[in-house]
Amino acid sequence: MLPLSGVRVVEFCQVLAGPYCGMLLADMGAEVIKVEPPEGDMMRQWPPINEGFSENFASINRNKRSVVLDLKNPAHKAAARQLILSADVVLENNRPGVMDRLGLGYESFRAEKPGLVYCSISAFGQSGPRSGEGGFDVTVQAMSGIMSVTGEEGGAPVKCGVPVSDTGTGLYAAFTIAAMLRRVAGGGEGAHVDASMLGCSLGMAALQTSEYFGTGRDPKKLGSAHPRNAPYQAFKASDGHFVIAAGNDRLWQSVTGVVGRPDLLADARFKTTQLRAANQVALKDLLEVEFAKAGVDHWLAVFEKAGVPHGRINTYSQILADPQVAHMGWIEEVELPSGVKTKTFGNPVKISGTNLAKRRDPPALGADGEAVFGAALTRKAAE
Repeated sequence: MLPLSGVRVVEFCQVLAGPYCGMLLADMGAEVIKVEPPEGDMMRQWPPINEGFSENFASINRNKRSVVLDLKNPAHKAAARQLILSADVVLENNRPGVMDRLGLGYESFRAEKPGLVYCSISAFGQSGPRSGEGGFDVTVQAMSGIMSVTGEEGGAPVKCGVPVSDTGTGLYAAFTIAAMLRRVAGGGEGAHVDASMLGCSLGMAALQTSEYFGTGRDPKKLGSAHPRNAPYQAFKASDGHFVIAAGNDRLWQSVTGVVGRPDLLADARFKTTQLRAANQVALKDLLEVEFAKAGVDHWLAVFEKAGVPHGRINTYSQILADPQVAHMGWIEEVELPSGVKTKTFGNPVKISGTNLAKRRDPPALGADGEAVFGAALTRKAAE
């Protein structure tokens, strides 16, 4: 019995934030019916394309069923309404107001189905001066402040390479939906969940917003460094870079022992964690003189022996081949609708006594229309 078994989710979403949320719910056992327009979720066109099917789309749409509805068609709109009335959760990421104009907004179901959990994901929220504006991950990373603290000091603006505003919003939405389902199961009412990419991006930046509130100053770009810990960043060895994280006095003492510089313990600039953070540029310069004497493999080995947290700066091909990834069973085989077999990264969470392995391969466009609606509407959808 998966945690969300018996929960039906109807997903009216495209691209990433909404579909990612839907996949998380599906992984936990919810029946997720993805409602797509006749042309399909636009992410179906994103490369890499393998025998006509997008592996990007496959990576965030496992465990779902797909139906096609043209919501401008009255018969299809009526079918969508009945589908929503059969569901526990609605998930949509259209611009605010679109579902209302279609007659499928939260208020149109509130009286008839008070237990419905209706989650709307948008760039800026369902109300307010920016609610009508659209947004994508990069624009929200820019507006939310994420890009102001990403990259090296003095460098051009860069976004986080992982679409954190999209996926972070999907995580917030999935968590809130699960919490609301518990309230409904206890006899409470459903609600309209308003999950905005801007709000969730700011929520994930708790350390940065608190720094501003506490000091009145904007946090700065630090590259791989940390504003309150040092040595705690990437360092250059003779043949590449690696990371160490010595975030307390004991670990700092271990670092000085590893590099053979016990004299640094007496240096007034490095006496405390706060002082080391304040003088981390000078500290980095001193340590990299020592690190230049050997390669990455050497330093990782000696820091491992000394008990100092460390890390190789992996590419994705390297980390996906790591024995820990294999041990955890995170990589799963998936079959695309074209029949091509490939791999995907599955759900990373483990629950004792519960198998969260993939149950359904990503669906072809409209593959489940007849199973969900019957043959009559499926024929109309094809006309």
